[in-house]
Amino acid sequence: MANALRAVLCAALVLAAPSTRAQTSADDAEALARQLANPVASLISVPFQNNWDFGIGPEDDGWRWTMNVQPVIPFSIAEDWNLISRTILPVVYQDDVVPGTDQFGLGDTLQSFFLSPKAAGPFGLIWGAGPALLLPTGTDDLLRSEKWGAGPTGVVLTQSGPWTVGMLANHVWSFAGNGDRADVSSTFLQPFVNYTTKRATGFILNTESSYDWEAEEWSVPLNAGVTQVVKIGGQRVQIGLLGRWWAETPEGGPEWGLRLPITLLFPR
Repeated sequence: MANALRAVLCAALVLAAPSTRAQTSADDAEALARQLANPVASLISVPFQNNWDFGIGPEDDGWRWTMNVQPVIPFSIAEDWNLISRTILPVVYQDDVVPGTDQFGLGDTLQSFFLSPKAAGPFGLIWGAGPALLLPTGTDDLLRSEKWGAGPTGVVLTQSGPWTVGMLANHVWSFAGNGDRADVSSTFLQPFVNYTTKRATGFILNTESSYDWEAEEWSVPLNAGVTQVVKIGGQRVQIGLLGRWWAETPEGGPEWGLRLPITLLFPR
């Protein structure tokens, strides 16, 4: 009788193991999705953010593809503090933005560093702050500013249950570069809301508003869409699809667009 009971128990454990592993995998994916919703999470990730923008130029028939390569690398610099490096390097192709021409190349790089506490503060508040640097890496006159720039950047957010709500902002002034090109003085504001499900699906709503103080012009795209953490081979990846509409744009700016983000994840 004892042997029979042991056999039944062993069989039950074997049958339950795949379900337990599947649940653990789902929990890991959900945790990764929540970390990705936090710009200063202690998670190495490499997003390739593909953007297609349409309705550009004087005839509204130009379009642009921009792939922002955005590696995020956290460094532990003290027992209670992280330094998070966030880079945005644009690769751009555009056609008929300037009528009858097309351009392909690199845009200028924005390099940000956030000093952030490892633990959330009162009321679950998470924050980070530091410098943002504009690097003149552009390879075409129509894709670059030819300016060096710097300024402050910061992010504040809270995560409660499936919800992540916060704001990322920066301001960059140019301080050196080609004197024949326009100076840079630009404010960037990104309020965001993210809802993450138990299946590691994220529902996203944000704006990526910028104000050009030199031209006195707003650019206000509204982004909404969905993301999903999946495993391809042994690699965790988040993929997504978002649509966007410009509530405000300079003359000749885009009217609508699509975003396809693909993010490689490297959890510690």
